[in-house]
Amino acid sequence: MSASGGTKAIVAALGANLAIAVAKFVAFAFSGSSSMLAEGVHSVADSGNQALLLLGGKKAQKQASEEHPFGYGRERYIYGFLVSVVLFSVGGVFALYEGYEKIKEPHPLEHWYWPVGVLVFAIVAESFSFRTAIKESNALRGEQSWSSFIRTAKAPELPVVLLEDFGALVGLVLALGGVGLTLATGDSVWDGIGTLCIGALLVVIALVLAAETKSLLLGEAAGPEQVARIREAAVDGESVTRVIHMRTLHLGPEELLVAAKIAVRGEDTATQIARAIDAAEARIREAVPIARVIYLEPDIYQSGPSGV
Repeated sequence: MSASGGTKAIVAALGANLAIAVAKFVAFAFSGSSSMLAEGVHSVADSGNQALLLLGGKKAQKQASEEHPFGYGRERYIYGFLVSVVLFSVGGVFALYEGYEKIKEPHPLEHWYWPVGVLVFAIVAESFSFRTAIKESNALRGEQSWSSFIRTAKAPELPVVLLEDFGALVGLVLALGGVGLTLATGDSVWDGIGTLCIGALLVVIALVLAAETKSLLLGEAAGPEQVARIREAAVDGESVTRVIHMRTLHLGPEELLVAAKIAVRGEDTATQIARAIDAAEARIREAVPIARVIYLEPDIYQSGPSGV
């Protein structure tokens, strides 16, 4: 996971969120702001999420066994999905409930300088965490847009941290807006409205994360560029003349399964075909290093409707 830059981004986010969570709960204790309480729970949920991502990365390093012959790479996808569940239930739903209660029974905002000061501090800290996630993601996303990167990334850690940090920054602005309007109008209902907005934001982000990690759990193929490189590497024009059809599947972010039917010459002996398959596997691994599990089936290609 460190190769993908995920670990550095997770650790940066974890440190920021733990410090911010403590500050938010202190501000809530002094001011009674529901936005501060919702934001404090949000930061605790985020900290737990980063711990889950680190745990998933650790478990994914276990060696393959007879029971799990393809290894444990998908542990990272499972823990990524758990993050979306935690963010939805602990962060989003709690904030919606707290916002509703605040609007239903408004409480005056006391010691306003506590929430304002903590929110400003939190925005600065989250900005540093978000900057780290952006820097690490830029090394991987290339020319992709941010939305495309989040949709197509095979490693779940960076998209999760990116969305969490983005949601945290927007949530902090909403909380600051709720507290500011409460101070300006003297009506603490605005604090509750800000809390509701935070809850709605977290629910939306959690649903996006759930959809993306669900796709990874179901099994995604290699990207178009990787597929093209595999096809090109498999064929040498002599012993292997073409790839008849091929399937790829990510066993983990950095582990790819390749299964293909390749066309060989009909006059080749079994020994020659075996050597051709070994050579093709070596070329594929050189072209796409994450293609670690490769199954190649030799066949005789026949063109036309009745061909293979």
